[in-house]
Amino acid sequence: MNLDFTPEENAFRDEVRAFIRDNYPKDLMNMGTREDLTREQFLAWHKILGKKGWSAVAWPKKYGGTGWTSTQRYIWSEENARVDALMPLPFGVSMVGPVIYTFGNEEQKAKHLPGILSGDVWWAQGYSEPGAGSDLASLKTTAVRDGDHYVINGQKTWTTLAQHADWGFFLCRTDPSAKSQEGISFILVDMKTPGIEVRPIKLIDGTHEVNETWLTDVRVPVENLVGKENEGWTYAKFLLAHERSGIAGVARSKRGIERLRDIASSETIDGTPLILNGDFSRKISQLEIDLTALEFTELRTLASEAAGKGPGPESSILKIKGTEIQQRLTELTLEAVGNYGAPYARGMDGHGVNDFGVGPDYSNFAADTYFNMRKTSIYGGSNEIQRNIITKMILGL
Repeated sequence: MNLDFTPEENAFRDEVRAFIRDNYPKDLMNMGTREDLTREQFLAWHKILGKKGWSAVAWPKKYGGTGWTSTQRYIWSEENARVDALMPLPFGVSMVGPVIYTFGNEEQKAKHLPGILSGDVWWAQGYSEPGAGSDLASLKTTAVRDGDHYVINGQKTWTTLAQHADWGFFLCRTDPSAKSQEGISFILVDMKTPGIEVRPIKLIDGTHEVNETWLTDVRVPVENLVGKENEGWTYAKFLLAHERSGIAGVARSKRGIERLRDIASSETIDGTPLILNGDFSRKISQLEIDLTALEFTELRTLASEAAGKGPGPESSILKIKGTEIQQRLTELTLEAVGNYGAPYARGMDGHGVNDFGVGPDYSNFAADTYFNMRKTSIYGGSNEIQRNIITKMILGL
């Protein structure tokens, strides 16, 4: 693998860096992984990128993508991570968009892809259910054909940020007599349809990030079915492979380690910088080693995609290692800020508040980021399930 960037790639980096510097909303600088933002804040950078034609960097050019090489996409991720840019939400760009342009019909592409690219339409993912999380194929939500409509009944859970969603993509059982992984269909649903109720689930850090979504006699036009009836499991697996590849978050973890080193250089133990503590320094070094290994794995995966191969079971490796590194990183950051991470509370309006002034600025959100990132080893398919996939699909056991 040639690790040197070409002059053209370095020039591309300069172009990207300049565009971000000149166009990224200043009020969103260093927001990181905060989830207590408004709809307008979440979509601000997406809409700017949509006008530039850079909102879907992995899409084929004929569907509105950039046509960038895997190296250019890698550079793009790094440059956005440098400023903690709030990237386009994955539900449209990284999840349902690729499903629609791969398996959808021309009418669906014309109707839905432009809104995903521009950031004008917010999507939600209706996969998990109270009794169907890791064992997603056991889902119970039904879609019964009634003339030109499906009538959907059921409950979804962990529907992230669905309180803002315009549309959702739902897995529904259309043939209850079929085996668990058969008889499932992939259906697009307008979230304003009568019979849909989105109820908040408050998380351990006090935020309203996820929801439970109830569907009661929701009538959806049959034309909203993607692909063929009862073949939704195929589309669901395709979507999850794309989702898991994006969860790795290598560029942001690299930026997080840089920030951790800065914190450890400022914090002291008995007057000595924490970064000089042998035990803590060893933890950071081991984290960097593991992240470098993951980075090379991600680059190989990107190169494979550039050669025309879609993400396969290797996306499970990226998901496992990426989320484990993210959790270790936030844990070390919380350890580094020490007591400054303790005075944390939530205001009644749902926005983060803290006793600013007790500690440095970098300590203000160390605790809630740590708590929030506990989810990463569970969502997108739990890491235990990903190990089963690796065992079967890669090792052949």
